[in-house]
Amino acid sequence: MSPKTLTAEAVTTEAKYPRSIPYIIGNEAAERFSFYGMRSILATFLVAQFFNPTLNPALQTVAEAKANESTHFFVTLAYTLPFVGGLVADWFTGKYRIILYISIVYCLGHLCLAIFDNNLNGFILGLVLIAVGAGGIKSCVSANVGDQFDKSNQVLLSKVYGWFYFSINAGSVISTILIPWVYANWGAKWAFGIPGLLMALATIIFFLGRKKYVRVPPGGINKNNFVFISIYALFNLGKKQKGQSWLDVAKGEYNSEKVEGVKAVYRVMAVFIFAPIFWAMWDQNLSEWVLQAQKLDRHINLGFTSFTILPGQVQTANPIFLLSFIPLFTYFIYPFFDKIGIKATPLRRLGAGLALTALSFVIIAFVQQNVDNGGHPSVWWQIFAYVVLSAAEVLVSITGLEYAYTQAPKSMKSTMSAIWLLTVAAGNLFDALINGNISEGGFFARFTGASYYWLFVGICIAFLVVYLFVAPRLKERSYITEPEKEDIIAQTNNL
Repeated sequence: MSPKTLTAEAVTTEAKYPRSIPYIIGNEAAERFSFYGMRSILATFLVAQFFNPTLNPALQTVAEAKANESTHFFVTLAYTLPFVGGLVADWFTGKYRIILYISIVYCLGHLCLAIFDNNLNGFILGLVLIAVGAGGIKSCVSANVGDQFDKSNQVLLSKVYGWFYFSINAGSVISTILIPWVYANWGAKWAFGIPGLLMALATIIFFLGRKKYVRVPPGGINKNNFVFISIYALFNLGKKQKGQSWLDVAKGEYNSEKVEGVKAVYRVMAVFIFAPIFWAMWDQNLSEWVLQAQKLDRHINLGFTSFTILPGQVQTANPIFLLSFIPLFTYFIYPFFDKIGIKATPLRRLGAGLALTALSFVIIAFVQQNVDNGGHPSVWWQIFAYVVLSAAEVLVSITGLEYAYTQAPKSMKSTMSAIWLLTVAAGNLFDALINGNISEGGFFARFTGASYYWLFVGICIAFLVVYLFVAPRLKERSYITEPEKEDIIAQTNNL
């Protein structure tokens, strides 16, 4: 056995989990329960309580469009704010303070939902506060996990992140089963109140671990960042010389390596520009698909037992399939294609993911056509669409995060993660604008029923065609296989 192996084994044996980890994972599980639990009934509640309480069939299309508009605007805000939250934490407050303080705002938002279940303005205030809470801490919580580790226990980091993401999906699965049942049997106050209690529990759990966290202090405003460099370059385009990148004009004012890092970010953004259409379609499974599920035959017969599921419970299929598909794709599907000579590169995975996303909506469109014609199709067809959509999520979402990590230099990895979240916001903003236009009788009002889903199939295919043309021409550089200059120097000094 080599000395290196012995050393690695010794480190593994001696490595201990940070004492703060149970508090962070417990906090995340409770927070995700509260977020997904509330969202699992949001669209159906808005229709039934505020937009069409009399269940007038003539008002249903507009009511559903208004509910979808509100839901997607909420998600847009929740996924835009992580960029701001990350900057505030890094520059001014540190991660601990912003997570604790914003969690209190989060709790107040849930309280508003429970109190103002008969007051639309008060309810919307609650949604805004929850979006501020969820968005403000989203970019800080996962980074806070990494902060708890040092050289003595970094070998355990991947295992802890595994438990961290398990807690996210566990919270999601449990809440999307439980909260729709609570709503159906106990009403809105309890259905929104229980997620609020879980968020309060999440905040208490996080506070109890306050003396055990490793707290990385804020570093102050660093001018060598993506925003400042980009703005400077835009306002000084007149200084650009022939053959230069438009960002090269910033090199005299900013660190040259950081400017090169910003260039890498824009190269990745050339790929990320195709992600919003995926999120515009994926996020409909938590709103439009739930409303569709109300009109389906939701009786499940498994032979040994049978039961009827609620509309908000159907979406539980997504995290279940997702957890199953991650190892399937990682250990079987990708290696299979590599073995037959079709390398499963990130760009190919993203393209395949867009194709499957369109296919999932083809299934949903046919289901809706049946509903439009007076049919009552089985919910199994929607579950089949979830199978396809979950596979697309593995190909797009997980690959996108991997691509952001490998194609961005160390100094820009946090920026890339925030920009990836902004693609979610952009997709939901598109959904909100489409549904707002429908509710106001605008151009897209003609796209209702099945034609609404066919509209998105067409848009996705158009994006896919452009992607197939652009992807082969994109320049790539892996910062894993081609380290940055500063990393090479550091490695040389350690020899």
